[in-house]
Amino acid sequence: MTQLTMANALGQGLRRAMVDDDRVLVMGEDIGRLGGVFRITDGLLDDFGAQRVVDTPLAEAGIVGTAVGLAYRGFRPVVEIQFDGFVYPAFDQIVCQVAKLHYRTRGRVRMPLTIRIPWAGGVGAAEHHSESPEAYFVHTAGLRVIAVSQPQDAYVMLRQAIACDDPVVFFEPKRLYHRKGEVDLDGDLADAPPMGLARVARRGDDVTVLAYGAQVQTAVDAAEAAEAEGVSIEVIDLRSLSPVDYRTVVASVRRTGRVVVTHEAGGEAGVASEVITSIVERCFHYLEAAPERVTGHDIPYPPAKLERHHLPDLDRILDAVDRVLGRPASDPGFEAEATTPVSHAGEAVR
Repeated sequence: MTQLTMANALGQGLRRAMVDDDRVLVMGEDIGRLGGVFRITDGLLDDFGAQRVVDTPLAEAGIVGTAVGLAYRGFRPVVEIQFDGFVYPAFDQIVCQVAKLHYRTRGRVRMPLTIRIPWAGGVGAAEHHSESPEAYFVHTAGLRVIAVSQPQDAYVMLRQAIACDDPVVFFEPKRLYHRKGEVDLDGDLADAPPMGLARVARRGDDVTVLAYGAQVQTAVDAAEAAEAEGVSIEVIDLRSLSPVDYRTVVASVRRTGRVVVTHEAGGEAGVASEVITSIVERCFHYLEAAPERVTGHDIPYPPAKLERHHLPDLDRILDAVDRVLGRPASDPGFEAEATTPVSHAGEAVR
């Protein structure tokens, strides 16, 4: 086992995939000479050359469109979208081409394309650099959507995504890039947990908290704080957002009877909404309380100085835990919000 940051683990995962399969190539803005904005691809150009490490123009639709052609010809392209908010120019290509070609051709064409996206907030970045667009892609049939939360998963799951014949949107939480963890660089992919399997990050008995990306650590911190008050929280790292491993989720919720879902993206029509609906469909008679969601606010991502008020933190998660346990909570939650209707323009409805 080797101590690596998540950024280094991702870089090692790319390198291993390129060594193992000469059809793998990486492409994106500034990934070659510069080694990427976050240095994920640092050193790959020197080792694999400009035919397999391709610096592209600043044109996301062109990058993904080119990758579609490469996948058609049998390559396994890995595309880096420099920042989460830059993926929107490529949205048409991803939704209309990448996600549909396997179905459109009745299975004759595969799209072994991995789209890496440095993602979400917490790093004090400028506008368009802290977006959480995962729900758009979860809603799009034909895509696998992955969100990692630790270096070991970053290394293994990136390799699994590249080896997969389906297109994978691979979200990497920027605020965890420098967090270190143990990584097994010698492990065989055949022995690793499947890419679509959730991970129980912490065992507990009273409440299930579901999270992904950087929110997993926040949820674990909340569980440790709750333990001092005699509350046992089970934290599940979803890892895969499409498909979701409902077998693991349902087993936990049926045992605890209470569930909280948290993510950085806004709450309206977010991943939490779909997960909670699916849990209610599968676990209605096991639930002891209405499920709660703890999300970012339904606003455009705020300026860096205000993002700490936007990101769901330990206190907001613990408030939701108190509510599902029927305990007094400092955050009044949905009931207080419902007393002041708000329009989609963000103004109070009078």
